[in-house]
Amino acid sequence: MERRLERYEFLTGLHEVLRPRTYLEVGLDDGHGLSLSHAKSIGVDPDYRITRELRGEYLLARRTSDEFFAGPEAAEFFAGIPLDLAFIDGMHHAEFAYRDFISIERLCGPGSVVVFDDMLPRDPEEAARERTTDDWTGDVYKVAGILRALRPELAVIAVDTDPTGTLVVVGLDPASTTLADAYEGLLPHLTSADPQVVSTSILERTRAANARELLTWPGWRDLVALRTDPFAPDAAAGVARRLAAAFG
Repeated sequence: MERRLERYEFLTGLHEVLRPRTYLEVGLDDGHGLSLSHAKSIGVDPDYRITRELRGEYLLARRTSDEFFAGPEAAEFFAGIPLDLAFIDGMHHAEFAYRDFISIERLCGPGSVVVFDDMLPRDPEEAARERTTDDWTGDVYKVAGILRALRPELAVIAVDTDPTGTLVVVGLDPASTTLADAYEGLLPHLTSADPQVVSTSILERTRAANARELLTWPGWRDLVALRTDPFAPDAAAGVARRLAAAFG
């Protein structure tokens, strides 16, 4: 049986196929994810401890993501270039991941890709808001269902990576206010108390894409081409539909 790709192997593969000009990561830890980037990069974490070599031009923000995104630093640092690739691996509570996505989407363009980590807990204990396990996803898995329900134009693809799964989102629209408008009404669901009720399809990964197959999808080059396409917003919707049809 073929070995699953680990989360950073998958992220490395996305860097290779997307060749991002700009990259942002929420939740740095030791800098493993940020060290994969050759792009102009931002890392946000109130308690990072970088032990890996970082390359190129980068900005490190020792703040919470809410504090960082409240200011103009990201847009100023990227100097008008949309955010091509983002990795959300911050606080493992659904409301934080949801807010991070809202803030990140505002920096994106038609060819952007957002990746969430820890989206496929293997049991309800891993998915708890209060940590009791070594590997811990928290309840960020809730965000996937909300994105599919409120933003059906997005391609929201669960990916079978080790140890706790990832999620890829394509078809972003920085002008959309749908998620921000819905936030207050969703808070009771986003913050629901343990034990969490996790669907069997998530626990058993029955709808998750094979990471290697996803990385070889030919549509990535079409997504990259949207960075210079004057009709990119309309074309991006078509790429998202193709990705959802292939792996959704």
